[in-house]
Amino acid sequence: MMKKRKSMHLVQKILCPLLLLSVAACGQQSAPANNSAQPAPAAETPAPAQETKQLKIGVVQIVEHPALDAARDGFISQLAKNGFEEGKQVVYDKQSAQGNMDTAIQIAQKFNSDKVDMILAIATPTAQAAAQTTSDIPILFTAVTDPVEAGLVKSMEKPEGNVTGTSDMNPVEEQLKLVKELKPEAKTVGIIYSSGEVNSKVQVDAAKAVSDKLGLAIHEAAVTSPTEVKQAAESMVGKVDAFYVPTDNLVVSSISAVLGVAESQKIPVIAGEENSVKSGAIATYGIDYTKLGEQTADMAAKILKGEAKPADMPVETQADMKLVINKKAAEKMGVTIPQAMLDRAGEVFEQ
Repeated sequence: MMKKRKSMHLVQKILCPLLLLSVAACGQQSAPANNSAQPAPAAETPAPAQETKQLKIGVVQIVEHPALDAARDGFISQLAKNGFEEGKQVVYDKQSAQGNMDTAIQIAQKFNSDKVDMILAIATPTAQAAAQTTSDIPILFTAVTDPVEAGLVKSMEKPEGNVTGTSDMNPVEEQLKLVKELKPEAKTVGIIYSSGEVNSKVQVDAAKAVSDKLGLAIHEAAVTSPTEVKQAAESMVGKVDAFYVPTDNLVVSSISAVLGVAESQKIPVIAGEENSVKSGAIATYGIDYTKLGEQTADMAAKILKGEAKPADMPVETQADMKLVINKKAAEKMGVTIPQAMLDRAGEVFEQ
């Protein structure tokens, strides 16, 4: 019995330390782990960013020439300043009808089927094509002389439809006064215009309305294609003392033909807009097409932001007019520009 108790006592001596170690080890495993040793919690997957819809604007101009190009570029630049930058918030589908009304209609129909968010129509024929194609898509026009006569709006103050924009109506009387200032003895002014452009006929009628007051007779020639422009100019040689080129897209795109005749025959040319003066006409008193495009963009931004609707936005005109002179052109046409005229010019080109 004594041996058995001694053996049990020996086993307890051996086992107890082992059991204590085991309990301690178990206690360590169940104790909270040190924070620094804790694995980092799984990062939450960020919610996908909401993609802003990229707006699409269809741009159509009846033909490419400096004035219309300037209006287009001014629009795009100013719209970016309003928060609609090309390639980011907005993309453009830029098209030219190349002077063809059927092509203009086809382009407008494509814009309609593509469901563009807005159409910028540059010049009267393309604005008419767009307006005939859709009554839902907002249409902003620019470089349109008389939008009421063209059937684009009900009135300048309240368009009442999906179309509005900016007019480039010229100060025709002030422009024709330049003829008498450059050539006081002038009696007759020749005007070449496209029979297919409503805006051109409006300007011819405006010239006729003030011609008697200015002591001038108007000699007109209507053309239907660019190839007829030079022939029309040549037919007026010996009959007119000066040429007046209105903001007619067909004639302006072929103005070199008029200038060639004018320079060879020493007949001064007065233009309806600044870019024609840069191209070689002597002078104009008129608008800046880049600024006209910018003005149109400010209107467009209000529509795109939901702040206004075309139906309620009056058609705008440009208030700031300036006299622009081309001295080199005057030399080529045998004209001496009076100093008083040079002194009040907003811009003078030397070549």
